[in-house]
Amino acid sequence: MPASEPVRFGRKRALPSCPNPLFLQWLTELRDEAKEKDLKIQYTYQKAINSLNKYPLPLKNAKEAKILKNFGDGICKILDDKLQRHYRQNGPNASIHSLPKGAPPPDRTYNNNSSSSNSLAPSRKRNDAGKDRGGDGETKKKKREYVPQQRSGGYAVLLTLYRQQQIPGSKGYMFKMELQSEAQPLCDKSFSVPDLGSKYTAWSSVSTLIQKNLLTKTHNPARYSLTDEGLALAERLESVEKERRNVPVEDGRGAAGPEEEEEDAVVDLTASDEEEERGSLSERATGETQSSGDAGRLSLPGKTQVTMTTSRKPNRDCLLPGTYDVILCVDFIETTGGSHYRKQELVKELQRNGVGFDVRKLNVGDFLWVAREKVAPVPGQLRASAGRELVLDYIIERKRMDDLCGSIIDGRFREQKVVDGFFVKRVQDVRESAAYLTVMTRYLSKLYQNRTLVCRSRELEGDVPSDEEERGNPSCSLISFAEFNHGAVKNKCQTVREVFARQLMQISGLSGDKAAAILEQYGTPHSLLAAYEKCGSESEKEKLLSCIRYGKLKRNLGPALSRTVYQLYCTPGALT
Repeated sequence: MPASEPVRFGRKRALPSCPNPLFLQWLTELRDEAKEKDLKIQYTYQKAINSLNKYPLPLKNAKEAKILKNFGDGICKILDDKLQRHYRQNGPNASIHSLPKGAPPPDRTYNNNSSSSNSLAPSRKRNDAGKDRGGDGETKKKKREYVPQQRSGGYAVLLTLYRQQQIPGSKGYMFKMELQSEAQPLCDKSFSVPDLGSKYTAWSSVSTLIQKNLLTKTHNPARYSLTDEGLALAERLESVEKERRNVPVEDGRGAAGPEEEEEDAVVDLTASDEEEERGSLSERATGETQSSGDAGRLSLPGKTQVTMTTSRKPNRDCLLPGTYDVILCVDFIETTGGSHYRKQELVKELQRNGVGFDVRKLNVGDFLWVAREKVAPVPGQLRASAGRELVLDYIIERKRMDDLCGSIIDGRFREQKVVDGFFVKRVQDVRESAAYLTVMTRYLSKLYQNRTLVCRSRELEGDVPSDEEERGNPSCSLISFAEFNHGAVKNKCQTVREVFARQLMQISGLSGDKAAAILEQYGTPHSLLAAYEKCGSESEKEKLLSCIRYGKLKRNLGPALSRTVYQLYCTPGALT
């Protein structure tokens, strides 16, 4: 029996020549250049090369290539630019269906066994026995592990859940709202508001974490917790984060010696605002703030000066004059949906007027202003840490006349007007709206330019000194934007006290400050009903709330409202 011929691998027939060799050569060059830079677009170029190899007809220009798979606007524009350059160099009648003389033929293969520089895939590696590592004659491709990018949404979520699990007595999971709030300082993108022109937020990466089996979502309302794989990955991310934070700062003399390490305080230039809060206040208090032109530079006694963010101040609860900017916040609904052209025109007008604004989700109002802390860029840190934001005492709800009438009829008006005593500004069109917002932004910038703003929680409202009120100065006691916006969520879970307050405010003539005064005495309907039970007569029950004082002037609630509340909660059957 004749000896069998050796097996020959590869194609048995020659490849037909490509009718578009110039385009093929340019795509090959683009692919190889992207490969050298380790860019993922190399794979896109390779797919375009494969499509072009299969196309049997000559192309007149790059626009005709759009009919091919994997040829998008970007690739076609690049090819068109190269084509115009080709015509300028070789004349308008130069052929594009043949290569210039002396040019090497373009690479048309994409072979794992190829060792040429044009091949994207690495050649097969052989062991000492000369066999493929795959064992079955095929290379086993190692699955690439998913690791979220630093300061991305997935990165922030994994770290936040990991740190929450390290707290003694931790419940082991987090709800969406608290997870977003805790993870936001670790992420550069917003968890609630998409970037302008995009529909994705940092929260969109949670679905990827669930798909990669790093995160689990259970119950309703949703509870988010780490899987075993997610816990292991988050632990590695945390160790890298600690190493990144613990890089010592060296002065011009070189590394600090043992004695100097005990004496000098190590300043972390890459720490975020959240980490700085946990740092030692005693070390920061030794610095002396320089002039406003050198803001953020602290001088350690006898040591080298180190540039840090302006958030490193001994007092974390206030913003000093010159350390913040007044920024207009625009609800994202005002820039998307509906009359898209008209809403985009508002953004363009604000940009033309030079107004500093930020598009985000506002749970109440369409426009408001915040005092945003100025944060200097830190050496060694890609992006400056997010500055603190305090909400100023001004908010705008924009309405058409028909919408205003409808909101009064269906009851939305009471919720949207926020407080009484507001005024109405009539405008004709979008341009006039932008002009009014511009004037207000500049007015507030001037109004608050010499003010020291103090951050206060909602529980401490009304703590402005009386001399400030008498002088008519703007309030310097403000709440943070995060607390303000979270407190304005319409569909959040409510406590009995909050529901009781909403019930009281449905009574005609019973405003928010009157309801607050009642809640100070009787925090729940049960406590109010118990007080009525203790009254000796019907007349005493009707007058129970009449002497409660409310507001800054401490006026009495009065017998009429007291009687109305009593009838609402104590009358059996329907009210007449």
